[in-house]
Amino acid sequence: MYTVSLLGSDADAAAPRLADAAAGRVGVVRREADTAVDGGQSLSRAATEYVVDDGWRASGDGLSVRDAIDRLAPDHDYAFVLGAPGARLPTVVVGETEETVEEPIVAVEGVGSLDAAAAIETIEDGEPYETLESLVASVKRSTAATYSGAIATFTGRVRAKEDEGDERTHYLEFEKYDGVAERRMDTIETELEERNGILDVRLHHRTGRIPDGEDIVFVVVLAGHRREAFRAVEDGIDRLKEEVPLFKKEVTDEETFWVHQRE
Repeated sequence: MYTVSLLGSDADAAAPRLADAAAGRVGVVRREADTAVDGGQSLSRAATEYVVDDGWRASGDGLSVRDAIDRLAPDHDYAFVLGAPGARLPTVVVGETEETVEEPIVAVEGVGSLDAAAAIETIEDGEPYETLESLVASVKRSTAATYSGAIATFTGRVRAKEDEGDERTHYLEFEKYDGVAERRMDTIETELEERNGILDVRLHHRTGRIPDGEDIVFVVVLAGHRREAFRAVEDGIDRLKEEVPLFKKEVTDEETFWVHQRE
């Protein structure tokens, strides 16, 4: 699923134009701040609503933007997030905005200047948003799923501490050689799928800044039986770490460093 944050005075008007230009199912996540009065005091309250293109919607005070996106990921092709400048997503700016946006992927003066088809192409040039659930849903839709008796997965996440006395890791930041990393992962997927009993493989590694506690990397294997599935998952993550050109920056309580320079 391709996901972007829409900001600017014309963001609401831009969302349906982008949805019309997109080829696939679209979800819209709205983040709105309200004011609730309790005991004579004004309290800041935020609500998140997500709406899909068949008219279904849900909302709630306890639903984060990330939660809403994660719920859309397994069966949507695009998600447009409105009113959430801190969402850590690629950003499209349409109209005037008071927010400071570093390197938006698209920026136009207003909705009348928006080339929706070109904007969708730019969005699709970026990294898709994947979760474990979206990757599992993808292999379940495989034409070979009829022959599957097992799905095995691996999830790597940002560890805050390895031992109690360690400095806390606040986030990791990953960079990759564009094109090269994707080709290497495609090769690993193809070679694993050539094994007897392996029907489909998905590898995905996030890039950019990832805070502690969040997921980094996924391996999902659809197989005839559990044993070959488990072996393929282990080999998949080992080969990804060894063969795919990814660079990791670690930020702790005390320092910031590129991990490959310490090895």
